[in-house]
Formats: sequence, structure tokens, C-alpha cells
Amino acid sequence: MHILTAEGRLLFSTRLVRLFAYGLLSVILALYLGQVGLDEGRIGLLLTLTLVGDTVISLWITTNADRLGRRRMLLVGAALMVFAGIVFVLTQDFYLLLLAAIIGVISPSGNEVGPFLSIEQASLSQLLPDNRRTQVFSWYNLVGSFATALGALVGGSLAQVLQRLGASPLDSFRVVIVGYALLGTLLVALFLRLSPQVEVVTPATSPQTFLGLHRSRRVVLGLAGLFTVDAFAGGFVIQSLVAYWFNQRFGVEPALLGGIFFGANILAGISALSAAWIARRIGLINTMVFTHLPSNVLLMLVPLMPTLPLAVLVLLLRFSISQMDVPTRQSYTMAVVAPDERSAASGVTGIARTVGASLSPVLTGLFLANPALSGLPFLISGGLKIVYDLALYRSFRRLKPPEEGII
Repeated sequence: MHILTAEGRLLFSTRLVRLFAYGLLSVILALYLGQVGLDEGRIGLLLTLTLVGDTVISLWITTNADRLGRRRMLLVGAALMVFAGIVFVLTQDFYLLLLAAIIGVISPSGNEVGPFLSIEQASLSQLLPDNRRTQVFSWYNLVGSFATALGALVGGSLAQVLQRLGASPLDSFRVVIVGYALLGTLLVALFLRLSPQVEVVTPATSPQTFLGLHRSRRVVLGLAGLFTVDAFAGGFVIQSLVAYWFNQRFGVEPALLGGIFFGANILAGISALSAAWIARRIGLINTMVFTHLPSNVLLMLVPLMPTLPLAVLVLLLRFSISQMDVPTRQSYTMAVVAPDERSAASGVTGIARTVGASLSPVLTGLFLANPALSGLPFLISGGLKIVYDLALYRSFRRLKPPEEGII
């Protein structure tokens, strides 16, 4: 995009590398944990604690990034990503895996975890005019969705090819995890190239803050509360566990799982790109709510489908509209806070989402262990997301971003 500076293009590159790595890992992660001997309950527990660890570390990093340096904090996050990948390759011990999952950065869902998104978007907002922010965030999410899609396709296909060449499932999955660690190393190298342009200029007399927030504290905490509900609902259907559900319900092999989620993430990226066009016409909050509601109904229909083609079709239809709320939500959060609160605001709302998402995989693991209950995560997730949409509209429909005017 011609409106991006060199720093903006570099931030797009780091997004691409990171989301490719997340997609690569997400398709095989639960299958790998099963191969090392963990049952469904322990898999769900480990994935939950993975997100809990990301929450604590990311909260500290993002709420201090504007003060300590955004580039420095991004480097810390990338180093933790490398650490997690290395430990997962070297050990099969549950407690060491758990330690690495809690301290390191791993994405069970293929979506953003860690401090990266918050700091990158705060930096991008600083480099952009208000009226281009949502458009750039849409492209930013499109790049991420395409990268996740390609990563999922490569991860599943690579594992399948290695198994056909004679590798055991465990060894094939381990090769994918080595790739994840190497991509984390590349991310470190890219963050080292960032210049001081991404850093925020703090006021001479800093106001009293709570979690890095001052003027916008009430708004951010209100959004964070609602985002927690949305993410808790989404945590029931993270990509790793949905892949596991398709494997258990229909016997889908890793290569086909990679293909399914490749298509799903491509559609998600396209849906995110269309969000800017819709938001210019009906506003950010309306776009967030009125595109999210039908996607949640489709999510609830997935486990009700009697055959694999129908279940995949409904899932893909859901992904084709499910991500329109993502760039609009991110843009809205950046728009309604002060510039020196942006990393903190994005961090607090992002952490709220991670907290919410961290609580539900352990429940999904328990449901998946019982074939009669394996469809419940989809139904619970869709229902809770509908509640979130209605509450968000009721609470924030009158608070407009600068480009829409404040009522």
C-alpha cells in the first residue's frame, strides 16, 4: 500500500512471518500433544495454561511498551516465541512442555497471541491519518489471515508428506515445530530493523496511570470486559481443537485439515478487507455487530451437519463473514484513546481477550473426550458471541471515533 512508510511495511512483514508460524503450528499442535501421550483433558489444560502465560507476560510488556520502548518489547516477545519452540522440540515431558507453554509464546488457535499485535497497531496508528486507519488495519488483518492460511496448509501438508516418506507422526510434527522456532528467529531479526519512528513521544508531565491508561481508562475497561466475553466464547472453538474435532468426528487427515483451514483463513482475510468499505458507510460499531451476528449462527450449525462436506461448507461460510469485526474493533480501540495510551489500550483489551480465551479450551477438551458432547463447544460459543454483540451495541453505539464525529 502506497500510504505505508518503510516502517509500516516492515510491521506488515513481521505480521506475515508471525501469523505464518502460528498457522503452521496450530493444525498439528493438539495432534502432537496427543502423540506424546497426553489425553484430551491434559491437552485442553495445557492449551488453557498456554494462553494464561501469554496473558501475564503480554500484560506487563504492552502496558510498559510506550515507556520502555516498543521495539525492545517486541524483541522480548519474539525471543519467548523461539524459546517455546525449542523446548517443545527437545522434550516430551508434560511439565516441561507446560512450563514452555506458560513462559513462551505459542498460539493454539492460529490467531495472534503475545504482545505483538497491540504494539504493532499502536505504532501503525501513529504513522497513519485517522481516515486511513481502518483501511490499513483491514489490509493488516488480510495479510495475517493469508499468512495463517498458508501456514496451516504448509504445516498439515508437511506432516502428511513426511509420514508418507516413512517418518512417524511424532517426528513429522516435531519437524513442523522446528520450523516454528526458526520463524521466531527470523522475527527477532526483523524487529531489530525497526527505527525510533515507531516509538511514542510521551508528555513532559505524565498523568497518573493505571495499566498505562489515564483519560480513556473507563472506556478501555468497558471494552475489555466485553471483549473477554467474546474471546471466552471463541476459546471453545480455537483452530487446534476444531481440527481435532474434525479428525475425531470425520477421520480427517492432517493434509486435508491444512486445506480446510487454508480456505477458512483465506475467506476470513477477504472478509476483514471488506470491513473498511462497510465501516465507511455504517460506522465501526455497526460493522462490528451486524456482520458478527450471522457468523455466530453459522458457527452453531457446524456440529449439526451430518456429513463432512456440509460441515466444511458451513464452517467456510462462517469464516467468510466472521472477521469483519476484527479490523473495525482494533481501529475503534485505537481511535477512542489518547496516542500515548494506544499500546496500553490495545494491550489491556488484547489481554482481556486472551484471558477469556484461556478459560474455555480446558472445557472443550472435556467435551471432546465424550463423543455425545463433542458438538457443544460450537453451540456454546455461538450463543455467547450473540450475547456479546448485543451488549456491545447497547453500550458503545453512541461513542464515535474522530472520523465519524463524537456524539
